[in-house]
Amino acid sequence: MAEHTYYLAIDIGASSGRGILGWLENGKIRIEEIYRFENKLIKKNGHLCWDINHLFQEVLESLSECSRLERIPVSMGIDTWGVDFVLIDKNGNRLGDSVAYRDERTQGMDEFVYEVFPEPELYGRNGIQKQIFNSIYQLVAIHKKNDNILKNAENFLMIPEYLNYLLTGEVKNEYTNATTTQLVNAKTQDWDFELIEKLGLPKKIFKPLYMPKTPVGKLSEEIQKRVGFQTEVVLPATHDTGSAVLAVPANDENAMYLSSGTWSLMGVEKLIPDCTEKSRLHNFTNEGGYHYRYRYLKNIMGLWMMQSLRAEFKHKYTFEELYTLAGIGKYFKSTIDVNAQDFLAPANMIEAIKQYCERTGQEKPETECELLYCVYNSLAICYGQTAKEIEEVTGKKYNCIHVVGGGCQDKFLNKLMAKETGKDVYAGPVEATALGNLLAQMLKDKVFADIVEARKAIAKSFDIKKVDA
Repeated sequence: MAEHTYYLAIDIGASSGRGILGWLENGKIRIEEIYRFENKLIKKNGHLCWDINHLFQEVLESLSECSRLERIPVSMGIDTWGVDFVLIDKNGNRLGDSVAYRDERTQGMDEFVYEVFPEPELYGRNGIQKQIFNSIYQLVAIHKKNDNILKNAENFLMIPEYLNYLLTGEVKNEYTNATTTQLVNAKTQDWDFELIEKLGLPKKIFKPLYMPKTPVGKLSEEIQKRVGFQTEVVLPATHDTGSAVLAVPANDENAMYLSSGTWSLMGVEKLIPDCTEKSRLHNFTNEGGYHYRYRYLKNIMGLWMMQSLRAEFKHKYTFEELYTLAGIGKYFKSTIDVNAQDFLAPANMIEAIKQYCERTGQEKPETECELLYCVYNSLAICYGQTAKEIEEVTGKKYNCIHVVGGGCQDKFLNKLMAKETGKDVYAGPVEATALGNLLAQMLKDKVFADIVEARKAIAKSFDIKKVDA
């Protein structure tokens, strides 16, 4: 059998990470998961934090697995969730903990930011949806509570950029993830240094922005010895949604996408940002995409609520059993605002849902069936509303929705979405984020001529199913 050219995507989500090898075979993209690991929040110094040391060891294990399998990638790329970051000093030492977006340290920080830049003006500059956990509010929280960290900082690195630094010793900030900070100007597509300065943040820590496909560097000598081979670290769209959208199997301007996982990201791809007041009031975001495209989308709480319920139920149901239970509960009429602050990081999701229903004068869900259907139905209603808002703000009609990511396997939710939106819904590919990561590396290697050809290869390589409404 002819030897293939392998690429490695390390895709790290809020609950787990995977090492996935990809290669081209007979004109089709093939992938194989070679390593999987856990990721979870830890309580440290009174804050919810990521265990970065653990994540880095797991990145090394993913690389070592390639060595054990004797399938050495010509390059590798890392993507993660957005907004969270690490600060390092001039010696490369980490300053403070890698506090997670679900931590409460950002409460009230929006008010301070709006004193400097009123919310409409801020949105007019960056076009980014307000989320209280965005990096801008996290940095202001550090500035307010422990400014020594910022004074000693030399570099601001998003989580994948920090992992790249540990692998190579090279510092490179990547554009798509940087846009989630709310500190990048949507029109100049660079750091908004006027905004940064007026907020009292040090300008020097924000280094030049690089696009997906840019090489970071080779593995350091120490890392090369540890994993048993040399390879090149390349920037994918390091924000996982940026990678997922790159792998949407459609070049159709009339298609919406839904990147479905812990979060649901629903939107369309645009070439020009919309930083208007109308867009802000609808709470849409203009996140950076591959090759300076814009991911015009809305962040929706997503399957986080389902994952939390599943963890709290006494019986460990399979996903198929959850769909069956939710179907039994379809008589239940109460609905919730899935984006309410109540559900971001409650101590108990079941209680949070019951209390929300009680507070809003609705019947409380009492059974697992009712809880599940309440969340499923509320999510589908939110998707329906969001689809209408996208059409209203863009002035365009969209005829279909491509659901990509792990959540595309949720048949029950997909059916409800098709019903609520009245649109054709297509599910797949499941591994969209890892595929987008691999595509950026392959595009760098000129395996595909451009994004259009790459997306056609996705459609040809994977089973994209139309959902029956």
